[in-house]
Amino acid sequence: MKILLIGRSGQVATEILRRAPAGLAVTALGREGADLSDPAACARAVAGADAQAVINAAAWTAVDKAESEEAAARVVNAEAPAAMAQAAAARGLPFVHISTDYVFDGQGAAPFALDHPVDPQNAYGRTKLLGEEGVRAAGGSHVVLRTSWVFSSHGANFVKTMLRLGRERGEINVVDDQVGGPTPASAIADACLSIARALADGQPGGTHHLSGAPDTSWAGFARVIMREAGLSCRVNPIPSSAFPTPARRPLNSRLDGSSLEQAFGIAKPDWQAALREVLRDLHAQAAAG
Repeated sequence: MKILLIGRSGQVATEILRRAPAGLAVTALGREGADLSDPAACARAVAGADAQAVINAAAWTAVDKAESEEAAARVVNAEAPAAMAQAAAARGLPFVHISTDYVFDGQGAAPFALDHPVDPQNAYGRTKLLGEEGVRAAGGSHVVLRTSWVFSSHGANFVKTMLRLGRERGEINVVDDQVGGPTPASAIADACLSIARALADGQPGGTHHLSGAPDTSWAGFARVIMREAGLSCRVNPIPSSAFPTPARRPLNSRLDGSSLEQAFGIAKPDWQAALREVLRDLHAQAAAG
């Protein structure tokens, strides 16, 4: 099977390229081949691809920057995915698109179910919701996969930030009233590949949620990172009000992943086990220089 991957250097795209099994050929397009700021060019890339399915693992992920540049974020997160989904639908190619828990209002304490009303509270969430709507409106076979708190050994993410701070400082303050499921990029990659193959075989698509288990706060996540990395840095819990950011962050990022397990047999990943794998990977990278 041949898959066209939009994105090449992001956390999920990197893991897709690392983890694609034998017999599955993945062609990854970076910005030079599929610049999401040019939706028409992205659509042409999909239209001309030698592929049986398309995975979009690229996005505008600078959440705070989106507050001041929402129009640019909208092109990348909404207009480009819609254009690619339309091109895929025209060719009968399944389209897998990654979205976010930020499409919800972040209120309450229960995991967000698929039928919970969407109500994004920041520019990033609004643009990602428009992207979901554009993919669905294209009318082709698709899955919109909402996820949260992505981490890996690649790029910039919370785990790598905590490791750096943990080595530099004796204590740090971390927000403790935002709760969600840290999600390994490796698990998202495996899910995207599995879903693409299932859709190509004719399985129905739709919208699903994937996040790690168990749910925790950012401070709780940080404590486990310090413990597993053997760092003595103390994590002090603080409220979100003590760490203001341009974009409003959801207090509740919990996601109900039951539909994904029912439809595709994909269960919530154990993020603590995945974290240990990430730490081993980072150690190997450091040893290799």
